Amino acid sequence: MSLDFSRFHKLNVTDTCAVWNILSSRILYARAKEASVEFCCTRFVIYESLLKPRKRPKASDHELQERLQKARANGDFGDHDLSIDDLQDIGLLKNRKRLGKGELSSIAFAQKTRQAFMTDDQKARKLADEVMTEHGCQTTPHLFGWLFFSMQLTDADKHQVIGDLKDMGSCLCPHMEDAYNLALQFRLTMWQNNNIVGDERNDEDPRSS
Repeated sequence: MSLDFSRFHKLNVTDTCAVWNILSSRILYARAKEASVEFCCTRFVIYESLLKPRKRPKASDHELQERLQKARANGDFGDHDLSIDDLQDIGLLKNRKRLGKGELSSIAFAQKTRQAFMTDDQKARKLADEVMTEHGCQTTPHLFGWLFFSMQLTDADKHQVIGDLKDMGSCLCPHMEDAYNLALQFRLTMWQNNNIVGDERNDEDPRSS
């Protein structure tokens, strides 16, 4: 995972898997909102999330749908229309066999509106990295690590967030652990570099002696 945890674009177009992972932890979602992170999605994603029939729905599915409906009632995860022309404009239709309409429409809308595309699907990330020219692709672990780097999440929050995702059946838990550790290393490295620069400036400044 090669990420800059000091940076996170706050305007995000989320696909279905990202919606579920973000909402799986109330603490993660709340801290993201407190940090002014915004989420929107396409109507394809809303269909996949709330309307598409499930063969074997789980209790967690119903819970996450309720959370999404509540978030939407509060003005978050607003849905947007996207035309076939929008997909064609950035050459995504040739990849339609590899990805669903939720991912494709999210990439297209993020590119069109110059927002970040947020996904936890590896194929969607790969395609987004190929076709997006603006803010690129972000993930839930990236958000998690950035919130730690900026000290908007605490160590106590970490265990709760990962436990929440595990309870909801998310497969992201190992990646969240990695993001947490890397974010702390990133913060330590930046702190050490800043101290080195400060020491060098003091050595050059005769007033420091």
